[in-house]
Amino acid sequence: GLGLTEAELALALGMSQNSLATPPRSIALASQRKLRDFVEILMTVVPWAGSLPQAFDWFSTQPLASFGNRTAADLVRKGRAEAVKSHISRIAIGEYA
Repeated sequence: GLGLTEAELALALGMSQNSLATPPRSIALASQRKLRDFVEILMTVVPWAGSLPQAFDWFSTQPLASFGNRTAADLVRKGRAEAVKSHISRIAIGEYA
């Protein structure tokens, strides 16, 4: 696992800690979408990064030149997870991103 606290995960995704502590059925759709996107992005990056913690490190610290050196976390917080997923899918098929 990542070993993240709820507070750390909430910060990484730009969510309130309370939104993560809420029972799953009552979590807002936007929060569910951010969590799903976060997991999808990390699982795509794990094979390149080598481990889940290293994938999270990439997600939260690696500047992406294609996005003005913003990190994947910055983009997900701003609702641009689809752009991150498109970016990493291009890398996965060998394109320069």
